[in-house]
Amino acid sequence: MKVFICVALIAVVAVNGQSYPKKPAYPSPSYSTYPKPSYPSYPKPSYSPAEYAKPAYPAYPQTYDAPMPYNFAWEVKDDYSYNNYNHQESGDDKGYVTGSYSVDLPDGRKQTVEYKADDYTGYVADVKYEGEAKFPEYKPAPYKSAAYPEYKQPSYPTYPAPSSYPKPSYPKPSYPKPSYPAPAYPSYPPPTYPSYPPKYPARY
Repeated sequence: MKVFICVALIAVVAVNGQSYPKKPAYPSPSYSTYPKPSYPSYPKPSYSPAEYAKPAYPAYPQTYDAPMPYNFAWEVKDDYSYNNYNHQESGDDKGYVTGSYSVDLPDGRKQTVEYKADDYTGYVADVKYEGEAKFPEYKPAPYKSAAYPEYKQPSYPTYPAPSSYPKPSYPKPSYPKPSYPAPAYPSYPPPTYPSYPPKYPARY
């Protein structure tokens, strides 16, 4: 036990007395300094707005012509084509227009339109109808099947029945029989095997 304590003390003293190399010292790096770059200064450009001559437009006097009074009327009546219509219109110097027109409609009625128009009330129309609408009764035409041309069955020529034809006879094919010599096989004597008497162990 005393030996073990002595060995432990010697190990502690050896560890405490061990010396390590010192940390190496390096000189601090030095960097070269460069002068700050200088840039040339230029004056700020100044722009003067371009001067253009103002366009001159010709001046026209503002004149307003008063409406000119007018009056017209026309009529078409054709019994053959069933066209019957007319139109009449008149206007004064103040722009007030009145008129009317009538037309025969396909359903048998007569349409008459009386209208007036000015710059204040606009276009105002009064529509009237005379008579009663009549429509012809629909009578479908009887259906007729389409007429197709009649075709006749074609006629083909007739030929007499053929007479009996002789049955063809063909000779029976004959193939030559090949002649080969009979194969000869060697003869071997039957094998002989030695006989050994069984051997049994002796009983004790």
